[in-house]
This record gives sequence, C-alpha cells and structure tokens, in this order.
Amino acid sequence: MYRWKAHWLTAAVIGCLSFGQAWAQDAVAPEASGASGRVLSTQDARQPTQRAPSDGGAEKDSVLATAGAASMDDIKSAFERRFPDVAVAGVTETPFPGLYEVQIGTDVVYTDASVSYVLQGSLIDAKRRIDLTEARLKVLSQVDFSSLPLDIAIKQVKGDGSRKMVVFEDPNCGYCKRLHQTLKDIDNITVYTILFPILTPDSSTKARDIWCASDPAAAWQAWMLDGRKPQVAKCDAPLQQALELGHSLRVQGTPALFFPDGSRINGAMPREIIEEKLDSLSKKTVANKK
Repeated sequence: MYRWKAHWLTAAVIGCLSFGQAWAQDAVAPEASGASGRVLSTQDARQPTQRAPSDGGAEKDSVLATAGAASMDDIKSAFERRFPDVAVAGVTETPFPGLYEVQIGTDVVYTDASVSYVLQGSLIDAKRRIDLTEARLKVLSQVDFSSLPLDIAIKQVKGDGSRKMVVFEDPNCGYCKRLHQTLKDIDNITVYTILFPILTPDSSTKARDIWCASDPAAAWQAWMLDGRKPQVAKCDAPLQQALELGHSLRVQGTPALFFPDGSRINGAMPREIIEEKLDSLSKKTVANKK
C-alpha cells in the first residue's frame, strides 16, 4: 500500500512546538517499558506569544505535576493550553501508571499528568503481547458508512450489486491497479471509488480527467486495467473534498477499503480475504433481518 508521507497529527503538535522545541531524546520511561515512539518535552516549548496565562494557568500545571491523581478534564485543559491549535476529543487513563491517552480526531498520543511530555507511538502490553494503540485506533477509525458522500465517488456495479464497499484510490497507485485485477473477478458487488490523488503531481491531473470524462467509470476501468490514459477533460472535480474526507478518516495510503459495518482494510488484499469480508457482512445482514 502506498502511503501519504505527511502526518497531520505530527504537524499539528510539532507546529505548536516550533519555537524553543526541545526533543527529550534522553528521556527515560518508567521501568515497565511498553511504549515505543517519540517523546517531546513541552517544558520550554511554549511559543513566545502563547505563554501560560497570569491567572494561574502555570500554577495549575504545577499542581498537576505534583498531584497524586489528575482529573481527565484537568489534563485535557493543560494539553489544550500547551497546544492551542489542537482540538482534544477526550483523555483517558491507560494501564501504564501515570500515562494518559489523548484523543485527537481519530488518532491518539500519550502524555503525563502535567503534560510535560508527549509520546507518539505504540503502547504495548508486553505480558499479553497486544498493541493497545493499534486496538484503540481500530475503534476510533470506525466509519459511519451511510454518512460517506457517495456523490463524489465513481460507482461501478457488477451482478446484483448487493455487496458494497468504498475504496480510496490514487490513479498512479500500483497496488490499486493490482486491486482492480482482483475485483474484476468478484461478482455481485458495488464499488464506490473515491479518487484520492496523493502520490504525484500528475495524480491530480489524471483524477480530474477521469472524473470529468463522459463516462467516468469506463475511463477509470480503462486506465486501471488496461493502461489507457484518459483524454484531457476539465470540470469542477471534487478532488479537494475527497482529500479532506480522506484525511479526516486517517487515510494515509492507497488503496483503503471501507465496508458497511464501519471497518476498513488497507492495501491490495487477495480475493479470498475480500470475499470472506463481504460474505461475513452478507450473513450479518441476513441474520439481522430474521
């Protein structure tokens, strides 16, 4: 799967630390190691124009640092003071003593009670060998399939079209082309393709030409399966809307497949896996109707 190199969460947090940023490269985590990633020290990292308010904000941080237990609301407030441009959806405790999960959109970072350090990476339960961060992100990345704007997607129906999926694809993505070779052998499916041009400057041009073609579905198939380049065409293609949607859903690479149960699969999976997923959803639908 091709990945988009930029990471909006990293940019958002590091952007707030752009003045006086101090990387805590020598910081040592508690002995029960289980977190892996990058640690940012925020002690001296405030922007000159965004220092602690004189109404006791700094004192609150100090209190949090020494308190035996901080409330989630206090940590949320402290985090938002440190990073004014970041909207925190919530804060929860982790099994790691003194470490808190901070939810930012559909992503998470970790911090201590005083928000002196921020850890971006995976929290591993070493005893059970479980990536707690990955499990949490799967929950946060659940998508309301019915809310997806299918009017900005290219629709292709095979057979009765009863099984549905939405796929984010870049026209220059080799793995997406491999996926199309797989999908051509799957019947009774409706595929909604959202053009997500993130790989090369030419991706946007091809995506526009395909979307603006007289028959976008045919133009898309011709390019992805046969390599027939679309003719130049211009119209008001919804590429920016697609990019914003993808970024909000944490689509960081193509292809990214979304299913009616809210789950996703990243990458060009073999036919057996896709069929198994679609069949399981069909069985759930039948069971729910009984």
